[in-house]
Order: sequence, then C-alpha cells, then structure tokens
Amino acid sequence: MIRLEDVTLFVRSAALGSFSRAAREVNLLPGQVSAAIQRLERELDRRLFARSTRSLRLTAEGEKYLPFAQEMLALMHAGAESLQSDEDALSGELKIALPSDIGRNILLPLITDFCRAHPALAVRLSFSDQISDVFRDPVDIAIRYGKLEDSSYVALPLADDNRRVMVASSDYLDRHGRPQKLEEIAQHHHGLLFMMGGHVYDKWTFPQDGMRRQITVKSRMLCDDAEVARRWAIAGMGIAYKSWIDVCDDVLAGRLERVMPEMPGESTPLHLICPHRKQFSPAIRALHEVLRTPLRALTAKLTQHE
Repeated sequence: MIRLEDVTLFVRSAALGSFSRAAREVNLLPGQVSAAIQRLERELDRRLFARSTRSLRLTAEGEKYLPFAQEMLALMHAGAESLQSDEDALSGELKIALPSDIGRNILLPLITDFCRAHPALAVRLSFSDQISDVFRDPVDIAIRYGKLEDSSYVALPLADDNRRVMVASSDYLDRHGRPQKLEEIAQHHHGLLFMMGGHVYDKWTFPQDGMRRQITVKSRMLCDDAEVARRWAIAGMGIAYKSWIDVCDDVLAGRLERVMPEMPGESTPLHLICPHRKQFSPAIRALHEVLRTPLRALTAKLTQHE
C-alpha cells in the first residue's frame, strides 16, 4: 500500500533535487527519506530517481508520476479543508514568502491582525527580495511584484494599478537639484540601487507615448534589501525608484518627495501567488481578502497625489 508520507517525500525530493534537503525540512535523516523513496518504488514497481554520488534526478517514469503525486497531495489537502465545520475557524500552517519592504512595513501589521483573529492558524513568514519559486521552495504562497510571465502559477491580484515612482528627500534635492529630464538623473544624480531577482536593478524603465524609455543609473550604494534603498532615500543619499506602495506613507508624511511626478513609472502590480488552484485553502482565500482592500486603498492615493 502506498503511504502518503512517502509520496510527500517524493514530491519534495523532486522539487529540491536532494534527499538531504528534503530530510532537513521534516527533521528526518537522509537515509529515512531514501528508504521512503525505495518503498514507494517497490509499490509502483518503477524506478523514480536516477541516483549518483553527486546528483539526483527524476527518471522518465518519475517525471511521468510526479504530476499525479502532486495532484494526490493537493486532493488530500482539499479534502481535509472541506471537513472544517466552520471556515472562519481557520487552522493549520501557512508559509508565506514576502518582499522585504512591503512585507515588514505594510503587510506585517495586516498579517499580525489576521493571526490575532484566527488563533488556531500558524503562520511562518520569510522576508526576501529574491524571487521565491513556489514550486521548489517550502512555501504555500508568495506575494510578488511585477507582471507574471510563468502561466503555470495561479495568481490572485492584490494591487493591479500599482507602479513605481522616483523619490528622494527634500534635503537631497535641495543640495543636488530637482531634475527635469530623465537624462539628468542618469548623468548627474546618485541612484539608490538594490538587487532584484538576483540582478542589480540599475536600468529604470518608464512608459512614454506607447513606448518604453530606459535609463541606466549610476550609484555607489547597492544593497540586497529593497527596504535599505528606501531608508537611504529618507537619509538624503540619492534617488530611489520604488513601488508606490513601499513609499506611499513616506511621501504623504513629507519624508520623501516625488521626483518628476509628471513622468509615469513602470507598472508593478502586486499578486498573491500559489502553485495550484486546489491549494487555495480557506486560509489563503481569507488572507487575500484581508490584504486586498487596504492595498488597493494605498494605490488609490497615488492618483489622488497626482
């Protein structure tokens, strides 16, 4: 008889490419995971992994079986969720990957209130500006900026009309001047740069007259945390090109000033991402509703501010 825990370990080993990493996720020994995979292979009478001392990869039979295994786990999860007598009494664990800036400053208070309203629900948060792969990383959902290019993801919109804006402190602009053209920013101003998707985000794009204008920004300051770029801007160190949601409160409070507000910024919608629709549990759907309204209220302030 096929054991559900063996199927689970097979799916995670396939995603992570390692028995050892799959074992660490669930506090098992690598040998225990290997034994579980061997047990599953005996039940199926098929070899699922090609093993060597340096690599682990799926066989053709393993590739064929993987989507069925994923579907099996999703159905089991959906069945367990359907037995809840009261969907308001959310329970279980929800693992969420969040961008650093909006995660700490905007979403964290909302998620904290959500946890307070559902004491039986456990939440594990991961803050990073590195793009989470919700198929490989041990997360249930990821909240992600930008237009989605991978159609295999399922996404719920949180803020469709969000976009980037250039901001700097009034002190910096008083000292260095308020640019009137994009070329002035590229040639004469300090950009505050951060890593995005493993790359330095130093090419700033702007829609204009149905086309895309792009400038390459110079900087002596770079960080792998986008929140630091916002803090540097407040400290008067240069110009940042950030999501409006990230800097909205700073602009409205006067800590930051918009640079060239007449120039529309790059569209950067915000989504809640999940690998499969059947994994949209009541907890995920409830969290989406909690986040969507205040986030849309923030993007509405951009129109009001222009």
